[in-house]
Amino acid sequence: MAMLTLHYHNRALGQTEPVNIILPEARDEWTGPFPVVYLLHGIGDDHTDWVRRTRIEMYASERPIMVVMPTTPWRSMYVDGVSGPPAATAIARHLVEFIDARFRTLPERRYRAVCGLSMGGYGALHLALKYPDVFGAAASHSGALFFGHFDAAEEPAPDDRAHFLWRISKTLLGEVRSGGPCDLYVQAETVPAQKRPALRIDCGVDDFMIEANRAFHAHLDAVGYAHEYAEHPGAHTWAYWDEHVKDSLDFFARTLGWPGE
Repeated sequence: MAMLTLHYHNRALGQTEPVNIILPEARDEWTGPFPVVYLLHGIGDDHTDWVRRTRIEMYASERPIMVVMPTTPWRSMYVDGVSGPPAATAIARHLVEFIDARFRTLPERRYRAVCGLSMGGYGALHLALKYPDVFGAAASHSGALFFGHFDAAEEPAPDDRAHFLWRISKTLLGEVRSGGPCDLYVQAETVPAQKRPALRIDCGVDDFMIEANRAFHAHLDAVGYAHEYAEHPGAHTWAYWDEHVKDSLDFFARTLGWPGE
């Protein structure tokens, strides 16, 4: 198995960006080409955190997959907003194109998945629902799934943890928030049924994001969007994400029928 750090020019951002890549271990039965998991970080983190703080290398070594860990501008929420960088396009279009052009990937939606934690959990679902032609599945751990679903008149109290994301949404999305193109609730309702990515959501029962995850899970049930949902002991911590990222890797292999599993 190899771990690479590359610096590439992202055309959407107009600048050089770093990305970490885990390549499959060479085995007779694993000759490639390979499926790819795009693994997204949270607010304040970067492309190194998944490797530094979890056992993702060990989990990936057990599977014939590539894992690509990009960085995104701080507080981008992985969206193309009315202000800020086009973070969604940067990853779902230009990074994917870069990876497919230079590595032995399987360049079809059923062989691409996106996963993330917290901000990246929201980002994973947003990217998959926005680009269902690119990603066949998405998974969210402790995701900020209410981002983009705020109502303009419902400013959270300053001591509410949601207030931080409310202020970010106002900056990125302007006055149009709930019901807009970055609202997961609307995205889930409007993505064509035949293109629906497979979705998995989990959250710790002691996580401050738990009610947001329960609410979006209920919405998916209400609109008839089949998905996998789980709650586990734990909070908004790296110990929780390290424990459960392998559940998402299993979900991708099982749901998308990836080779070698």
